[in-house]
Parts: sequence; C-alpha cells; structure tokens
Amino acid sequence: MLWDAHAAGFRLARGQKVGLLGGSFDPPHQGHVHITLEALRRFRLDRVIWLVSPGNPLKAHGPAPLEDRMAACRAIMQHPRVLISDFERLAGTRHTARTLELLQQAFPGVRFTWLMGADNLAQLHRWEDWRQIMERMPVGVLARPGSRMAAQGSMAADVYAHARLPEREASRLALTPPPAWCFVNVPMVDLSSTELRRAKQEKK
Repeated sequence: MLWDAHAAGFRLARGQKVGLLGGSFDPPHQGHVHITLEALRRFRLDRVIWLVSPGNPLKAHGPAPLEDRMAACRAIMQHPRVLISDFERLAGTRHTARTLELLQQAFPGVRFTWLMGADNLAQLHRWEDWRQIMERMPVGVLARPGSRMAAQGSMAADVYAHARLPEREASRLALTPPPAWCFVNVPMVDLSSTELRRAKQEKK
C-alpha cells in the first residue's frame, strides 16, 4: 500500500534531511528532548519527527493510551523543527522496518535518518527485519547512560562495522548512502521512561 502523504499530518520537501525518532514515549521526558536537539545539531538535520508508536512488540505490557502520550509529547517537545506524529497508527504498521518503508514511499526525495539511543543499538538484532533498517537509510546513534559499551559491541555494530562513519564526520551522515551509521557521544541526561513510570507507581 502506498501511504497517502497528506493523511500523515505533515509536509516534507524533497532534499530535506529529516531525522526519525521512534518509540512508545511512555512517558516522554527531557532525555528524549535532549537527544532530539543533539541530533538536529550533530547530524545537521532540517527536521526531526517523533514517531509515537501504538505499542512496542518487544514489551510485554501495553503503554498508556496513544492520545495521552501524543499530548504529553506535544507539551514537552515544543520546537519549530520537531513534529509529533502517530504515523504508525495511521499506516497500520507495528514494526520499524515497515514504517520506514512506507515513509520513504510517501515522501520520495526526502533524506531520512533513523535515530536511536545506544541502548536500542545494543538490542537491534532482536527487531524484526533489523538489517532492512540499517540498509534502508542512514542511522544516527546517540549515546545514553550505561549503554556505550554494549552498543559498540553489539551484533549490529559488528555486522555493519564497515559502514560506520567516524564521529567527527557526523554532519555528513544524512547525505551518505546506506548502509551508513554514526555513533556520537552527547552530554548525558540520565532519564528513562521505565524509571519515570516506576516512580509514578511508587507514589501511588
């Protein structure tokens, strides 16, 4: 199915460098904001889209209602170059590889870059069709607390070692044909959605 780009709720121009940050955002927090702003700067992106997923297939328990998470994302991430989207719900996708395929079909000529925290790179080989993700578009990896060693020693990092750009060349990642990925170290904000949910439950 070729996705109707107008139904996505945003417009992108050919040649734009657009980062994609996916996740349940349950809840969104300043760590998400921090890596988004770092990605805009370090990878020289024109825009970043937060892809708020209906649910994570790797997690046993479902997240909070999508509408609540979307509202929370809009409240915390107020930046003219960042878009909040429920594209996966609209397109009916559950896996990242399929979501990226549909986005590229919907917006030909846009230079997408998949963004992830280092913790996700460490487990990327568990994702469905994970090699398609690496080979479909450039991947920008932003270091998060406690995940640097595991990420750089991961299966994905090993398989695609030949496609890794040095950190000093991060600014050209979005224009590099895939497979291409770059691992950047950023000033750390030690927050996670899991810890915030746990703290909220403990207060109750």
